Amino acid sequence: MLSHCVCVLILLVVLGSACEQSTTSPLKPTVRVGSMNFVEQIILAELYAQALEAYGYRVERKLRMGNREVVEPALERGEIDLYVEYLASAERFLNREASVANSDPEWTHRALRAALEHRGIAVLDHAPAVNQNGLVVTRATAERYRLARTSDLTQVASELILGGPPECPRRPFCIPGMERVYGITFRDFKPLDTGGTMTLTALLRGEIDVAVLFTTDARIIERALVLLEDDLLLQEADNIAPLVRLDLLARAPNDFTTVINRVSAMLTTRELTTLAKWVDIDRREPRDAAGAWLREKRFLD
Repeated sequence: MLSHCVCVLILLVVLGSACEQSTTSPLKPTVRVGSMNFVEQIILAELYAQALEAYGYRVERKLRMGNREVVEPALERGEIDLYVEYLASAERFLNREASVANSDPEWTHRALRAALEHRGIAVLDHAPAVNQNGLVVTRATAERYRLARTSDLTQVASELILGGPPECPRRPFCIPGMERVYGITFRDFKPLDTGGTMTLTALLRGEIDVAVLFTTDARIIERALVLLEDDLLLQEADNIAPLVRLDLLARAPNDFTTVINRVSAMLTTRELTTLAKWVDIDRREPRDAAGAWLREKRFLD
């Protein structure tokens, strides 16, 4: 009889402990991951989404939402919980003329964090990976005009047509920056796309002379194009950096930030260019490319 009572007592203690653990362990919230409307953004969204899923988070994807003018306000309004940004571009978008972004990623990270605090948003660790706007020409154009650096365009830009994202005339790292830092004014500008597929096609067909492409675009190497050196350092610290709503961080357990920062720490410019190659040249789907990379890095079983 005594033995039976002891067993019952032990069982009650175990059950009570289990109940206590289940009520004190935080539930993992659903995470709504958004992205801008170009391929690299889809890849990045998938990287962080799949990493979170591997750690037990349910993820809702809202991909290809639009440009920064659409996605950042959606994050502020709580329509999404997370999306991936570029440090300097995001800081300049938020602070406008008061921007203090520069080529130092730590400084720019702090400036972006300060700009986001009153908006209910946090910027987590930035990745080593950097993606910037680059000016690209064909080898024939480079040889004809002797182009190797952006400053080489100063004397010939008035003869050339620039092509790139439709928002280029308004962005400080695009046309306004070229005019301010380099004194470059092109003969004309042709609005094309942000992701670069239409822009690259127009460059190869001779419809434009200079293309604005991302510096991580693997097609620059694959097509033997010439990426002009940003010799006067117009481009600033556009390291990859996830933005997350503070109310989500308050509800999520500690492993949320750990998982996100772990992905960022492994993401170098070379790795990001490799991912771009898998999608743009090898024709993998962004979701599959992200999954393969995460398996390679031992995130996924």
